[in-house]
This record gives sequence, structure tokens and C-alpha cells, in this order.
Amino acid sequence: MNDGVRAMWMRGGTSKGGYFLADELPPTAADRDAFLLRAFGSPDPRQIDGMGGADPLTSKVAVVSASTRSDADVDYLFLQVFVDEAVVSDAQNCGNLLAGVGPFAIERGLVSAKAASTDVRIFMVNTGKLATANVPTPGGKVRYDGPARIDGVPGTAAPIPLTFADIAGSSCGALLPTGQACDVIDGVQVTLIDNGMPCVVLRASDVGVTGYEDRATLDADEVLKARLEAIRLQAGPLMNLGDVTAQSVPKMMLVTAPREGGAICVRSFIPHRCHASIGVLGAVTVATACLLPGSPASALATVADGSPLQLDIEHPSGSTGCVLERDAAGQVTAAAILRTARKLFDGVLFG
Repeated sequence: MNDGVRAMWMRGGTSKGGYFLADELPPTAADRDAFLLRAFGSPDPRQIDGMGGADPLTSKVAVVSASTRSDADVDYLFLQVFVDEAVVSDAQNCGNLLAGVGPFAIERGLVSAKAASTDVRIFMVNTGKLATANVPTPGGKVRYDGPARIDGVPGTAAPIPLTFADIAGSSCGALLPTGQACDVIDGVQVTLIDNGMPCVVLRASDVGVTGYEDRATLDADEVLKARLEAIRLQAGPLMNLGDVTAQSVPKMMLVTAPREGGAICVRSFIPHRCHASIGVLGAVTVATACLLPGSPASALATVADGSPLQLDIEHPSGSTGCVLERDAAGQVTAAAILRTARKLFDGVLFG
């Protein structure tokens, strides 16, 4: 692609990546992925010859197009560009990059901005589910500065609430693909769960750590990572995901009791590196696991009664608040989370 492709780089939540209109990328998936690997500089641990930031959280892509669905304004396909492998994966969604989809859609003219704020209905292609982003648009233009703060991002920005409905089983076909709140893999109790993100939730103490370690310490623990990967590979088929050797899901969620006033404390592996914070849909899924009697998370969590219910998920950078709504039977029916986004540049990207 010597002529380049129009791209917008944005921070979405605690992630960062490139946003593209679908019809401006190469038309076949193979050509598109080859272009993205070159553009991001993969495979290379430093991604020195491209735009990637040498971290899975900064090597992400949002592909956006006008939707033909009556219940959505735009379609959003998320692609994870691996850092040190020649892989571009659509096996998961990304709720952090999702925070930039609404602003991007308005900036590109796919959605008309309203006077104060604009709801953008987003069909998440990876999972076949819907989300709504409420984007501040005073005077009919996207506003990025504002008072909202999210842990893992310095400073403040305009708030972009994200609301999800009917996301249970988005990748696995059911909230609990095995039908149980607790399974045992390699002698470790786990919850295999998907409320927007396939996750394996287990007690940190069951794999020899406290769950309060910093990211660097956990990333350097090769024995721990090998044990988690062994569990993950066995969990894949049980979660209807098949062989997950080359996939970025399920995520591994090590939980322990909260100590900063939240509902639970988490160290998230995505799946081979420890997350600096936690993904949006990963947080929603862990919060849901906290509400399941008999699950490893429920025994450690501090949860109030009622609905809607806010659960703050503690992580290495602070905490992420999730608002869950439950029906009379206690089943989670909807989730919401506050994110922010910032436009970094708009121009032409060369692969």
C-alpha cells in the first residue's frame, strides 16, 4: 500500500490503536492483515518499523463501517495485531477501543452529531452484540476534553458511557458454557464464563501468588505463566472455543479479596502478558462472576444487594467501575461502564 490508507489514531479507554473505515482498507482479509502487520511493525518485540507501541494494549485496530442493521448505526470489527507474531486476530472484542468508535463515526460522517450529546449504536461484529456509546457533542462537534477520570490514563477527558445489553455468551454461546459456576482444571477451581469476554476466573492463591503483585513481577514469573497457559489450553474446548493456542481468548483472571474498597481485586492475563489494568468486557465478566454462588470469585468478593449494582474491580492501575442490572431471579441483564477517548492524529498510514 505505497499510497497509504487514511487512519485515525486514538486512545480508547486504557488502550490505543488505529481506526479505519472498512472500505478504505484492502478488500480481502489476507491483504488487510498483511498491510496491518507492516503498518504496526509486527512481528517485532519493539515494533520499531511501525506504529505499534510494543504492547498488546497499543497494537489494536478498529474497523468501522455504516451498518445496514435497523438497530445499529455502525458496525465495529476489532482486530488484535500481535506484537511478536505475524498474527492479526478477530477472536475477541475490545471494550476499551470501543470507546473511540462513537467519536470516530461522528468525525468520519457516519453519524450526525446532535446539539449536546449523541448516542451511537454500535454492532460489535466479533461477538454479534450491541453497545451504545453516548458521545459529548456540544455545538454538533465531538468534544474530547472534560472532567472524567479513569484509572490507567493520566489526566481527565470527556465522559463516554458505554452500555451493553444481551452480551452473555457472546463468544461461547452461554454465560457459563459448561453450565457450572465452578469447574476444576489441573486441580484448580475455575469459573469458565463469558459475559462479553471469554474468561477463566480463578483464585490467585491457587496458583501460588497473592494477586496483589505488580505487572512487572507477574510478567517475569515464567512458572506462573506456564501454569496459566496449561489451564487456558484445557479451558478452550470446554468453552466452545476449540484449540486456543494461537488465540487471544480466553483471558486469565486471577482474583483475590479487595483491599481498596472495591468488590474484587484482579490481575488479568491477556492471555500471555499481565494487563496494566483490565479490559472493559473483562471487567464486566469478572463482576458477573462475583455474583455467582459457588464461584471462586464470589467467595472473595464484597458485594451489596440490589439492582442496579456498582462493582469496582481493583487492578494494577486503580479500579474500573461496572454497573450491572439484574432481574428478579438475580440474572445479569445489562451492564454499563464509563470510558474516555482522545483523538491523537488523523492522516495517512503507510504499510
